[in-house]
Amino acid sequence: MILQDKVALVTGGTSGIGRATAIAYAQQQAKVVVVGRRMDEGEETVRLIQEAGGEAIFVQADVTKEADVKAMVDKAVDVFGRLDIASNNAGTIGENPSLIEQTEAEYDRTMNVNVKGIWLSMKYEIAQMLKQGSGSIINTASANGVVALPSVPLYTASKHAVVGLTKAAALQYAKAGIRINVVAPAAIETDMFEAATGGQDEAKAYITGLHPIGRVGTPLEVANAVLFLSSDLASFTTGETLMVDGGYVAQ
Repeated sequence: MILQDKVALVTGGTSGIGRATAIAYAQQQAKVVVVGRRMDEGEETVRLIQEAGGEAIFVQADVTKEADVKAMVDKAVDVFGRLDIASNNAGTIGENPSLIEQTEAEYDRTMNVNVKGIWLSMKYEIAQMLKQGSGSIINTASANGVVALPSVPLYTASKHAVVGLTKAAALQYAKAGIRINVVAPAAIETDMFEAATGGQDEAKAYITGLHPIGRVGTPLEVANAVLFLSSDLASFTTGETLMVDGGYVAQ
């Protein structure tokens, strides 16, 4: 049990990679704070953890709102006494039109969720971890934080920003006992993948074919990478981007 007695917070914990990560944390005996905007789905994640014998709470929060982010960290500390791990996973892919068709509102939404949300989350998570003298933060970017996907320019830009923000934060707090890393998935079987492909078999087949391993990934495969970065198994790893991409970026 590599996370026994640790307290872990997961944003975007209502589905997909976030839910898989929350459950994986609990299976490693961590106490879990599940965070998301959708109450029913968040409480379902908590129920799945509790039914398996784990300990979890749900906090409803929007990571683009500073008061919500402060409250989620405060709640974690109020209930469990500390915060050892944070998986900042909340994100959006946005729309897929050409660059000149995208709107200012779409830009704001994509950057607010994917970049501002990560920054705000780290701001309050790091403040708590500094009090403790230790902590591990894992931000979810994307393979498109390392290479570009022309059909989603704003998403690509936002995920590049997550990688850069993570590196700078990791360097700033390396001597404070706080490790900060990125997990970068390619296509994963989630609701976001369904939305990006419109549920169309042809689109799914095309995206699958971009992965040298011959398939898209599963939420659990990303969660397992997050577990590694969260734990002392990665004690000498900070400021890094761990690709979970079936060879997508190696091409």
